[in-house]
Amino acid sequence: MAYASYEYEGRGRVGRVSGDRLVPLAGLTELGRDTPTEVLASAANSAEPSVALADVRLLPVVPNPDKILCVGLNYHSHVGETGRELPTYPVLFAKFASSLIGASDDIVLPPESTQVDYEAELAVVIGRTGRRIPRASALEHVLGYTVANDVTMRDYQYKTHQWIQGKAWDRSTPLGPYLVPPGEVDLTGAGIRTVLRSPETRSSQARQGSDVARGSEVSRGSDVARGSEVSQGSEVLQSSDLSKLIFDIPKLIATVSEFCTLLPGDVILTGTPGGVGYRRSPQVFLAEGDQITVEIDGVGRLTNRVRAEHPVAPLAPVPSAAVPATVQS
Repeated sequence: MAYASYEYEGRGRVGRVSGDRLVPLAGLTELGRDTPTEVLASAANSAEPSVALADVRLLPVVPNPDKILCVGLNYHSHVGETGRELPTYPVLFAKFASSLIGASDDIVLPPESTQVDYEAELAVVIGRTGRRIPRASALEHVLGYTVANDVTMRDYQYKTHQWIQGKAWDRSTPLGPYLVPPGEVDLTGAGIRTVLRSPETRSSQARQGSDVARGSEVSRGSDVARGSEVSQGSEVLQSSDLSKLIFDIPKLIATVSEFCTLLPGDVILTGTPGGVGYRRSPQVFLAEGDQITVEIDGVGRLTNRVRAEHPVAPLAPVPSAAVPATVQS
């Protein structure tokens, strides 16, 4: 079973995924603060008919979370490719609800940045309020899991030692397509990967860097065998599995809840494996026409097209009306 936040005929709804259709749930307009674990589990089907997925706009799984807390440097391969020391405490930063886009939305490249990068991540959605949550009971606070692409403007991220200016751009972070409850998926060793499909003019660049900086996980072949599932013309840029998280999900929930109250609908992005574009040789950044996919086994596949933002030219000044000359008496 999985759930989606979606828009249909101009209205927000929550639906249960049933094949290629969504069954609307009574009284629910979006996943988040008002859908804690007990509410979602007991939600009844609406009297409205189901709708085809093709006829709706999928919203971010949680369109308006109170908090989006993100973890950097949480895979050995990613730490290794950055040349940093292994963290002893999770590296944390934040995003905002305005950063999120849905599974059917385009990633729009801002004109200010020339280094827009991808990051495959598992996202954890909180289902029960908690503060100072013990590690042993942390998973009881999870509503479900979804897929995220922590799109990052590297040239802005590294302007300072704080990362927020490269991580929290408006409408830059895909989250979806669905929420999968904990009981529906076994994350033990679940594969996580990023697949880039580029126009022909960029495919050779991606191919040259396809075996560079993927990290030790890929060199051991953890997901290499899945290459047969990747369509011709696509490149696997990241490939690992969730067992290689440095700080696991219970640890992250316990750590974050020490300093802030976690609420239903809060989202924790758990970090990305090695193979990010900035650390490859040659570097690979997102460009107009790309299609980027993040996959997590048992959780979902999140695919977004990439397009450039075309700034609107400023309006030309309206010429003022001619002022008649003063008549001299």
